[in-house]
Amino acid sequence: MLENILADTIRTGRLTVRYPTGVVGRYGEGSPDAEWIIKDRSTIRRLIRNPWLELGETYMEGRWNAPKGLAALIEVFLRNLPDEPPSSLLSNLRRYLDQGNGLGASRRHVAHHYDLDESLFRLFLDREMHYSCGYFSRPDMSLEEAQVAKCELIRHKLELKPGMRILDVGCGWGGLALHLARMADVEITGITLSKEQLRVATTRAHEANLSDRVQFRLEDYREHRGLYDRVVSVGMFEHVGIPHFETFFAKIRERLAPAGLALLHHIGRSGPPGQTNPWIRRYIFPGGYNPALSEVLPPIEKAGLKVADLEVLKFHYQYTLREWQRRFQGQRDEIVRRLDERFARMWEFYLAACEAAFAVGDLVVFHIQLARSLEGLPMTRDAWYAQSGQKDEVAQSA
Repeated sequence: MLENILADTIRTGRLTVRYPTGVVGRYGEGSPDAEWIIKDRSTIRRLIRNPWLELGETYMEGRWNAPKGLAALIEVFLRNLPDEPPSSLLSNLRRYLDQGNGLGASRRHVAHHYDLDESLFRLFLDREMHYSCGYFSRPDMSLEEAQVAKCELIRHKLELKPGMRILDVGCGWGGLALHLARMADVEITGITLSKEQLRVATTRAHEANLSDRVQFRLEDYREHRGLYDRVVSVGMFEHVGIPHFETFFAKIRERLAPAGLALLHHIGRSGPPGQTNPWIRRYIFPGGYNPALSEVLPPIEKAGLKVADLEVLKFHYQYTLREWQRRFQGQRDEIVRRLDERFARMWEFYLAACEAAFAVGDLVVFHIQLARSLEGLPMTRDAWYAQSGQKDEVAQSA
C-alpha cells in the first residue's frame, strides 16, 4: 500500500525507498534527492495509519533512517503529500482546545520546552543564545552575524531613542534585550514564563554590567503592568493561541504610551489557516500554533492598534535551522551521553522538519509593526536598511 501511495504521489524530488522486504522503490525526479530506509513492516502499518504523528515517533524509535539527510526526505514529503489531515468540524474544535493557553497551561507548555537544561541550547545556538531566526542579508553570513543583523533590524524598526522604556514580551535568554540596551541606551524589562531563561538572562545582565538598565521577570503578558515607549516580542506569539489573540493585542495596546510603537516577530503561514503538526504538538511545542495573517489582523484591529508596517522574511529560518542542525550534529555524541539516543533523534527530527517546512515556503516569519497612531513614523523603510554606519555597528556587536 505504501509503495502504491508513493508511486502515485511523488513527483517533485527524487525518493529512493529501501523496504524491509529488500525491495527498492524509486519515485519522482529532480531535487531534493532523498533516501528512506525502513527497517520493519510494523513501521509501514503505523505510517499508513497516522503519517502526521508516526513519521516522527517511528524515527525517534530508530525504525527508519534517511542516509541523505532528514530535511531532504521531509521536504520531498511536504512537496508532494499533504502535511496535515483534512480540516473537519472535529479537527477545528481540537485545534481550538489544543491552543487553550490559560495562565496555568502556558506555564506548563513553556516549561516542557524552554526549561530544558540551558547547556543543550548552548550546544547549537549562537553565542548570544538567540532562539529565533537570524536575518541573512547575505547568504554567506555566519549564524552569529545573522543574529546580530536581526537585532539591528529590530532596533531600527523600533525607532529607538536613548532613555526610552522597552518591554520585551517573551525575552528568551535575554540576547535581544542586552543588545538593545548596549546599542540604543534604553531601559528594558523582559518577561518570560521559563524559570531557566529567567535565571540565565538575569545572570547575563549582571555579567554585562547592565543590571541597572535591563531587568527580567517571571511573568505572563496578561499579568504585567506598566507603560512603555516600545514593546517588542520575538518568537513568543506562536505560543499565545487563537483563543487568546484578542487578549494579547489588547494587552499590547495597554502597555503602549500614546506615541508608542510595537514590533511583533513571529512564525506564520504564508497561506490559509492550518493545524499544528500532531508530532510537534505532542513532543516539542504543546499549545503552539503558527497563524495565518487572516487570523492575526482582525484581533489587531479590534484592539485599536494600527499596522504601520508588515514585512515577510522568507527562507531566513531555513538558513537558521540548517545551521542549528549542523551544530547539533557536531555535538550529537555529547547530547546522547547526557540525554540518550531517543532524545537526540527527537531533537534532530524537530530541527529537520522545521527546516523542510520553511524550505517549501509554507512557513515564513512576519514582522508586524504596530502603533496607536501613525503620526511621526517614517514614510519609508530606507533608514532601516541604510548601510552607512550600520555595518560598523554590526561588526562591533558580532
